[in-house]
Amino acid sequence: MSADFMARLIGMVVFCVMGIYTGIYVADLTNNLPELGGTLVGLVGIVLGLVVTPYITTRPMRSLRSALMQVSAQTLGSGMVGLIVGLLIATLLAYPLSLLPSPFGRILPLVGVLMFSYFGVAVFVMRQADLYSVVRLKPGHGVETAEEAPETPMPARTILLDTSVIIDGRIADIARTGFLVGVLLIPRFVLNELQYIADSPDSLRRQRGRRGMEVLSKLQKDTSVPVRISDIDVEGVREVDDKLVILARQLRCPILTNDYNLNRIAELQGVAILNVNELANAVKLVLLPGETLSVTIIQDGKEPGQGVGYLDDGTMVVVEDGHNYLNKEASVMVTKVLQTAAGRMIFARLDSAT
Repeated sequence: MSADFMARLIGMVVFCVMGIYTGIYVADLTNNLPELGGTLVGLVGIVLGLVVTPYITTRPMRSLRSALMQVSAQTLGSGMVGLIVGLLIATLLAYPLSLLPSPFGRILPLVGVLMFSYFGVAVFVMRQADLYSVVRLKPGHGVETAEEAPETPMPARTILLDTSVIIDGRIADIARTGFLVGVLLIPRFVLNELQYIADSPDSLRRQRGRRGMEVLSKLQKDTSVPVRISDIDVEGVREVDDKLVILARQLRCPILTNDYNLNRIAELQGVAILNVNELANAVKLVLLPGETLSVTIIQDGKEPGQGVGYLDDGTMVVVEDGHNYLNKEASVMVTKVLQTAAGRMIFARLDSAT
């Protein structure tokens, strides 16, 4: 039974009783039949209770809960502390203000409560980062020295993992290198989506889902980066990508993904993104025309006489007249570097010095 339905039933009874008493009272004042007036107004109260009650009870509470879910715990805590400080200041000033001549003595204490409460919340929320940094300092110390830094490690940041980056598999190798600093957080709804893909009747999707499960198992066994699975959820939202963006805003943490659509949506909402594809392109070897390198030609190219090889990072090298060096290592000179949607391609010719 939904909350709206329960609220409608309760509102129907309350408005009906109020309508009956209102009808009887009005009928007595006008010397009409009180029973008839009470019945008619009571029926109107039943209709109003069924229609209006959710809009004055459950709907505002649901909207308030959704708004609070969008606010981070740090902001909410800062606002509560600011409200308490503002009320304390207003309480201290209430007695002196009440001694002022009328009507100031009656109005100014209330105005002081409203004003100092607002300014307390506003100031503490605006300076929440500074306040939390002060709280993290050790008692009696203003600034940590180099000797104290190892004893007071900085808190590890949280990194949200998307389903696509788990299925991709490269996250395990990246985590093993030690470049990821923080706790890898996998919400339960991401794990449920991964399990749904692994149970798919489509063989290709099923293989991708099972590979994601294997990657997740490797991440949990690897001690270089801690992995935590959390039951945290976002109510009122069904799509996994939308839940990740809202959760990242609440936790003030980045999302690790290789999904282009999620990347764009998160950037539009001010959420930091760690894109594995961008990382892969950034760490590839940068070569300029005229530089020489050694490459093993493993296959023929599309054009006659071309040979194709690959660098250690997977970059394709197309060698002009490289057909004669098939399955051999050759020294080549870079002639052109082409960046495509699929990655980086290098065109080269055989080094004349060899």
